[in-house]
Amino acid sequence: MEQDKKIFCISLGCPKNLVDTEVMLGALGRDGWQVCAEGAAADLILVNTCGFIRSAVEEAIDEILAVLELKKEDPGKRVVVTGCLVQRYREELVRELPEVDLFAGTDEVGTIATLVRRLFAATDDPPRLAAADGPSAFLMHHDLPRRLATPPHRAYLKITEGCSNHCSYCMIPAIRGRLRSRPVDDLLAEARELEARGVRELTLVGQDLTAYGRDLGANAPDLAALTAGLLENTTIPWLRMLYLYPNRVTAGLIETVAAESRLLPYFDIPLQHVSPAVLKAMRRPYADTDIPALIARIRDRLPSAALRSTFITGFPGETEDDVEMLAAFLRNQRLDNVGVFAYSNEEGSAAANLPGHLPEEIKEERRRYLMEIQAGVAAAINRQRVGRRYSVLVEGESRETELLVEGRTFFQAPEIDGCVYINEGECISGEFVEVEITESHVYDLVGRIVGK
Repeated sequence: MEQDKKIFCISLGCPKNLVDTEVMLGALGRDGWQVCAEGAAADLILVNTCGFIRSAVEEAIDEILAVLELKKEDPGKRVVVTGCLVQRYREELVRELPEVDLFAGTDEVGTIATLVRRLFAATDDPPRLAAADGPSAFLMHHDLPRRLATPPHRAYLKITEGCSNHCSYCMIPAIRGRLRSRPVDDLLAEARELEARGVRELTLVGQDLTAYGRDLGANAPDLAALTAGLLENTTIPWLRMLYLYPNRVTAGLIETVAAESRLLPYFDIPLQHVSPAVLKAMRRPYADTDIPALIARIRDRLPSAALRSTFITGFPGETEDDVEMLAAFLRNQRLDNVGVFAYSNEEGSAAANLPGHLPEEIKEERRRYLMEIQAGVAAAINRQRVGRRYSVLVEGESRETELLVEGRTFFQAPEIDGCVYINEGECISGEFVEVEITESHVYDLVGRIVGK
């Protein structure tokens, strides 16, 4: 096996977790591990998990059980489970899943190669748990090897670890720890390395991008300074920002986006709700009147800007009036992209102790109702785009059919928004083309290439 070590990897959850997966694959690659496409052919199966909400926990457990079936067929395989699920439920997992060879937490991202080496070298029963108690302290660094799991023309740049916002429904601070910002020089070095590898779209991610630098002292650089550095030190055509906290989207940040064509006018601002009572219970420190004012400021300065948000419905104590307030907001504000999620009651969160918890069927009914409203809004917005021309970054052959090519324009973030299906013209993956929109659907567009 030493000459042909094969690893199969499953990465679950958000783009921030995907970066962790890429770092682990990079470290294991240096140790001679080759990625393969099927678990059945692998000597090592690595599952990097999400443990943020109940549905993510259930998905992770299902994936682990599935790969353990492969181990039954080939007992020589080793199964390693890493990530947020382990950080949150370490002892229970060790007890309930004895077939897993190693559980590693979020602090072990940088040491995974050493842990795997020990696992395969052990002649007796090695320890099955490598996860420190409590929230993690790991901080990404550009010197760590990284094997991109995205197409080579796009990548994520994780600028912070952890979060210090302490929203009442969220377990991230308990799992990932307090906010930890990476130094600007370190981020610029990684961005330059990614550009040299062919990255054409760099997406900045963190639990809260607008908190960047707040842990580094009074005179530390903020998000605007970081983006200025990225613009000055790279020529990457598209820089995208995800996860902007509403009350820290400043006039200066809006102006920076307006002044720099490479900084995409795409504002991903998770609002979570608009009802004053629900926002207060969520510990979101802004008022319902602040939100329309913020949207107006963005649109006044950038009329073509795309706005994306997420909302939680079914929060403890949420009334029908609260839901209608959110429904009216969606109809009136006409956001480009919206995700609505049913509240997930997480053990250990402050919200778990609130009164007024709602049945699951009511939460789901409210989620469907709000998403139906947004579907109508999104379809109307897309109809207005027919006949317009947009710069599109080509992803490659469509996941729906080999007869179409798939791409994205500035208002479509990878993996979470819609796409542009190209049905006429020639192009290659990673290329920018000008596309005229000829057809619209609720979330996706269809068009033909008219230039490059």
